[in-house]
Amino acid sequence: MFSCVRWFQPFLALLSSTLLTWGYNCPSSCLCPDHHTVDCTGQGLTRLPDSIPLDVRRLLLSNNWIPWIPSDFLVLYSDLVYLDLRNNSLTRLEPGILSTFSRLVYLDLGSNNLTEIPSGTFGESRSLIKLRLGNNPYLNMVSKDAFAGLTSLRELELERNALSVLDVGVLSQLPSLRVIRLEGNPWLCNCNFAKLFLWLLENRHKLPTGLDGMECSLPGDGRQVSLSVLSEDSFRECRGLLTLTDYLIVIFSGICISVAAIIASFFLASTIHCFQRLKSKRTDEEEAED
Repeated sequence: MFSCVRWFQPFLALLSSTLLTWGYNCPSSCLCPDHHTVDCTGQGLTRLPDSIPLDVRRLLLSNNWIPWIPSDFLVLYSDLVYLDLRNNSLTRLEPGILSTFSRLVYLDLGSNNLTEIPSGTFGESRSLIKLRLGNNPYLNMVSKDAFAGLTSLRELELERNALSVLDVGVLSQLPSLRVIRLEGNPWLCNCNFAKLFLWLLENRHKLPTGLDGMECSLPGDGRQVSLSVLSEDSFRECRGLLTLTDYLIVIFSGICISVAAIIASFFLASTIHCFQRLKSKRTDEEEAED
């Protein structure tokens, strides 16, 4: 009987090993050094791999040809904290790619073909700490509310893109921001850039390369100048200038005031008319009594 048990033990070990292997499916062409890491770096993938374990925490997908990621991807992989999609073929991001319940801490979308970061792209993920969006040569627009809700974001990389202007509200709504990279963009030194420049002056300690690492082109001749040689007085002609939004507010306010004045005048005229009729009626009654 003991000999049978000794014979059966290796079989049990092999069976348990096989069951563990079946329980953890590593995607083909990928490496899985541990039960929470999937490494598919440089495998020529044209889409997200199949059979990614639902409890994956680190997913490495850099140096492939992946063109898009579905909006519910991070809903399925709720344990994911590290996602590297650097150097792929992403042209756009689905709205709400990060949900409020996402645990993602690190997201690398650098070196892709993104053209814009619209509002609501990242939802309100309060866990995201580092976001890399640099080296997207066609990225020329970041909406004002693109990063709204990322209250824990400490590092934001937007270097070497195609940004010529950036609404300062994009940065001022990131209360935990410690590092911001903006160098290598074709900034224009016009009045639209003035508010961003003032923000950069006040937050130059957050720029890894300082103001020396950033340049902008002058409106007149297009000559590139370092931001370090500029000052607040460089944009003094922009003081008092109204933006399109300001003009719309002024026009709308003017219309509202005019409408209110017309309504008030109408009620005043009606009141005066009623008062005159009442006075005339009383006069007639008094004359009749006499």
